Amino acid sequence: MPDTPQPLSHFDETGRARMVDVSHKNPNRREATASAFIELSPAVLASLPQNPKGNPLEVARFAGIQAAKQTSSLIPMCHPLPLSFVDIATELSPQGIRILATAATTAATGVEMEALTAATIAALTIYDMTKALDKSITIRSIQLESKSGGKSGDFHRSHP
Repeated sequence: MPDTPQPLSHFDETGRARMVDVSHKNPNRREATASAFIELSPAVLASLPQNPKGNPLEVARFAGIQAAKQTSSLIPMCHPLPLSFVDIATELSPQGIRILATAATTAATGVEMEALTAATIAALTIYDMTKALDKSITIRSIQLESKSGGKSGDFHRSHP
């Protein structure tokens, strides 16, 4: 972390929100991975294969991919990007499902928001498809795991 706070690039000198001009940046390969965790009861986890709406994990994968492609429509100052890759992976645990969303592009700005949006919408999709079984489902820990490419350099979250 920097010692001195950096100015937020989405605000001009008067404090007005703006889209950042990235036209001076060179396009290069950029990739980001984000995660989310959805806490599910053992009963809901056991019911996943029999879900009458279809396989929640596969539907969530499609929803996450679709969401990544719509990120700039959802987040006002986000640039539309030509995504070259998006995928969603899920890992089951006794407490729930960890979602990993990866997005890649060759562009002048990064894909962190696309990866975060994909992970979030995948988690919401699992919630939607399982909420009839349990209203206490919790979505938590939506976070950037890693990013590469760009002026700010690479980032890899360290896990204890």
